[in-house]
Amino acid sequence: MNFSNSTILITGGNSGIGRGLAQALAAQGAKVIITGRNAATLAETLAANPTIQGYELEVTNPDQINAFVSKITADHPDLNAVIHNAGIMIFEDVLAEPYDLDIVERTIATNLLAPIRLTAALLPHLKSKPEAAIVTVSSGLAFVPRADALTYSATKAAIHSWTQSLRHELRKTKISVVELAPPLVATDLTPGQSANPHAMPLDAFVSEAVALLCAAQTPQEVLVQRVMPQRTAEQTGNFDKVFGMINPD
Repeated sequence: MNFSNSTILITGGNSGIGRGLAQALAAQGAKVIITGRNAATLAETLAANPTIQGYELEVTNPDQINAFVSKITADHPDLNAVIHNAGIMIFEDVLAEPYDLDIVERTIATNLLAPIRLTAALLPHLKSKPEAAIVTVSSGLAFVPRADALTYSATKAAIHSWTQSLRHELRKTKISVVELAPPLVATDLTPGQSANPHAMPLDAFVSEAVALLCAAQTPQEVLVQRVMPQRTAEQTGNFDKVFGMINPD
């Protein structure tokens, strides 16, 4: 898949990793289209990046997804790739009384159901292309979870599993299926995360990830070096050690 010569839809492209990927891929020569649920940050992103186009979209709304796919495929018939980047991470307290299940439901709706629904809506269009790609965004927490973000971690583990199955199911089509698994990156995904000294700088992450994505042979899993301790924790026998580092007593 030649991402630098593609028309790419990036959900949640108005901030954080999504915005970084959009800017970097546009600089590589790709035609980039972003979505965002926040109209103000979406407008600011588009104003700062005139070559990028965008749409307001609430990815958890099935009716909006169906209407959006009809519009975007009409507006951009050359669309041949999607990066499912939109996501939320909210810390939880399972001992709270009551346990806030609204957080659970919103996290599952955004991080898991939305990419599945959007993929289903886009598949007929993508199957018509001579070359196409579906890119999911999981996390290092898919492989070693953060206990106080248990639903977020679980949705990312589910996205990893779903991506593996989707890749197998689409093996006889011309659609590539790629998983991007970021480590902790300095963004505003959670309060204070952008200033966390342990977080990978956003520019460094985007540079390394886009180099892998746009390589002559795109790997099935786009993994920067900072995420490898989590990705390989089970197979190297280091799961308990890495889990303890992420979840100190």
